[in-house]
Amino acid sequence: MRLNPTALLMIALAMGLAGCNDTLDSVVDPSTVKNKVEYQLPSRVLDEMKAKGMERNSPIAMRIFKEEGVLEIWKAKTNNRFDKIAEYQICAWSGRLGPKIKEGDRQAPEGFYPLSPYHLNPNSKYFLAINTGYPNRYDQANGRNGTNLMIHGACSSSGCYSMTDAQILEIYAFARDAFKGGQQTVQLQAFPFRMTADNMARHQHSPHYDFWKMLKVGYDNFEVTKRPPEVGVCDRKYVFNQQIEEGKTLSAAAACPPMTTPPALQMALASYNTQYERDFAKASRKYDGKIWYDPTEAERKALVAEMRKGHDLAYAPTGSALKAGKLLKIEEFEKLVAEKDAAAKPVAAPATTAASARPPAKAAEVAQTASVPVPQVNPLAPAPVAQAAEEPKKPFWKFWQK
Repeated sequence: MRLNPTALLMIALAMGLAGCNDTLDSVVDPSTVKNKVEYQLPSRVLDEMKAKGMERNSPIAMRIFKEEGVLEIWKAKTNNRFDKIAEYQICAWSGRLGPKIKEGDRQAPEGFYPLSPYHLNPNSKYFLAINTGYPNRYDQANGRNGTNLMIHGACSSSGCYSMTDAQILEIYAFARDAFKGGQQTVQLQAFPFRMTADNMARHQHSPHYDFWKMLKVGYDNFEVTKRPPEVGVCDRKYVFNQQIEEGKTLSAAAACPPMTTPPALQMALASYNTQYERDFAKASRKYDGKIWYDPTEAERKALVAEMRKGHDLAYAPTGSALKAGKLLKIEEFEKLVAEKDAAAKPVAAPATTAASARPPAKAAEVAQTASVPVPQVNPLAPAPVAQAAEEPKKPFWKFWQK
């Protein structure tokens, strides 16, 4: 049997994409899938699972990196460590780097979110969806609010992480299979960027830097153990892999009880952080006198003309924050911010006051206030509900006794 040129081209395309699922589009045409909820992962993924020592229904974790525009699926191997099994380019996410604060701010969540089977939405108007679980205990304890923050299809976002329909088919299937295997909660880790020493140094002038340093502790725990960390909240802060004094519990808004880090984990983290500090010092010297400009959503969207070619009007990618952002000298950064402030001012300038006549802010102060505006909590929003104390969990240190 002879194949026509079109058939040969389609086979070549499929072979070229086989074993790779990091593109915005996939070999699978979602419109041809009869039952999207029961869609089975393709053989290329199952073969890679087998090669990495993973059971089909073993637990998973999800990791999101906004700036890189990536969603990763990590899966437990038979040795109980996790390894990356899939990586997808996020089609669209709204807002800028930084956490979600309130309803309507168009920010996509950052933090640690436990997902249960109830977070899967097979009837989403965005093809398929997985609710991120925002707001979690940390968000609630800090007065943050918002609803219906999803990972979904349709490539259109207003505070969500939006994928193509082909991508969400696989992501949904990964989660469904893990729940079928008995996993109670899938951990979603949503970060502004990969929390390397270089990236942390590049973003150290951000007003969100202290929040990101807190997230980095959980990031580091995962990097060291290759297992999703046990996440708790007390004193309105995240805590990770902590042994709680017997008889004590964590409460999100209350002071933290006496806690300790398992000795083996503490040693591993100490070694990890020693190298990190050396790398951070080196990166800080590289970025001395410079500030990273975090692009707006509009600036990211301006880059996507080529991505939209061949798609219908509903296809709305938001572009790469790395490509749209830029590293500027301090004077360049101040000039750019001044120009944007001037363009945003009304035509009729207010009368000069003592406050408006004060000297220009320093570069670091400008970065804190102008680079990434932080939405304020809605004063009309209801007060957050007090969080009940958590039930004691199986201590994480048992893992280290293996």
